[in-house]
Amino acid sequence: MPSGDWKVIITVTEKFDNDNPHNTRMKLRFIPNTLYSLPLPSLFIKLPISLSFSHHQTQTISSGTRSLVFRVQSIDNSYLMASQKEFPELNTNLYPQIEPYGTGFLKVSDLHTIYWEQSGNPSGHPVVFIHGGPGGGTSPSNRRFFDPDFYRIILFDQRGAGKSTPHACLEQNTTWDLIDDIEKLREHLEIPEWQVFGGSWGSTLALAYSQSHPDKVTGMILRGIFLLRKKEIDWFYEGGAAAIFPDAWEPFRDLIPESERGCFIDAYKKRLNSDDINTQYAAARAWTKWEMMTAHLLPNEDNIKKGDDDYFSLAFARIENHYFVNKGFFPSDSFLLDRIDKIRHINTTIVQGRYDVCCPMMSAWDLHKAWPEADFKVVPDAGHSANEPGITAELVAANEKLKNIIKNKGD
Repeated sequence: MPSGDWKVIITVTEKFDNDNPHNTRMKLRFIPNTLYSLPLPSLFIKLPISLSFSHHQTQTISSGTRSLVFRVQSIDNSYLMASQKEFPELNTNLYPQIEPYGTGFLKVSDLHTIYWEQSGNPSGHPVVFIHGGPGGGTSPSNRRFFDPDFYRIILFDQRGAGKSTPHACLEQNTTWDLIDDIEKLREHLEIPEWQVFGGSWGSTLALAYSQSHPDKVTGMILRGIFLLRKKEIDWFYEGGAAAIFPDAWEPFRDLIPESERGCFIDAYKKRLNSDDINTQYAAARAWTKWEMMTAHLLPNEDNIKKGDDDYFSLAFARIENHYFVNKGFFPSDSFLLDRIDKIRHINTTIVQGRYDVCCPMMSAWDLHKAWPEADFKVVPDAGHSANEPGITAELVAANEKLKNIIKNKGD
């Protein structure tokens, strides 16, 4: 039997026979220190138990006046070896920082040009990172979720965000424009199909893109699910989340006169599109700080400081507000959920922080119920950010799982 710690799970599959315990059939599973269980044939064992021990240990288990000495003995390794090859222990740690091997700008309309970059293995399996916001842009740390020896990692900044130009521009900037941009980038890079990775607004755009081009997507990883429904917008921008973060909410609220507080989204739209640049910056800082102060389960000062950066905040706040005022440019509130059948076949993992205030778990749960075939991972001690330890671990593991599936297909 392979070395290391194994957990034994024994469950009764027939009623326990007190007169003749050897007639009681129970099922035994050995679970190594991985994410996968390895079922073995049913054995005749006496007690319903759960215990942990190493492969060479002997354990004594008591039940009332009876005891059972249980020793792990040799079993057929061929089943275990095959299962371990199919489901090896998954890495959950970020990969080291790397630099791009290629960068460029792609003109996607008469007005907009988007920044893109490639890193990792030029001959590897392509994966496209779809950033959040909208308006957030990418950062070098985004490359670290992917094995650079296996993946060809593509990052790009959406219209008006990051290094894309014109900065913070709302004209010709809709969900459908962004979906077209993703396709133009795929074709520009001569990629037949690719894996899609997106969190927060990135999950929204990843779903919308994949539903529009399901034949181009080899797998999906979604984090911090945002379906851009009215109840989600109202929760975060119209006072719901204020019940949890009243200290962060008040500066966001107080920028708006009481007479305009019936709809904060509209009130901020007015200021973010003001003719006065200082009015724009003030609104952008307040909007951005509200989100950055609520994005982590525990406060993250570096994240909060992004709200002091006028260049970043203006694109982040203006573009977010633009999309939210326009309801994501979707024809109905349940548009993404209604089209799950288009992508049901795609191997997908959904990662959600239990205490996500920005994109509360109700949306991930609704997606899970509509799409039970997708793996659903709830991180019990995390909020919204992909950089929280539990969420990071699940995202890396999800990429590793898809990597192993692709590798096994090639064997």
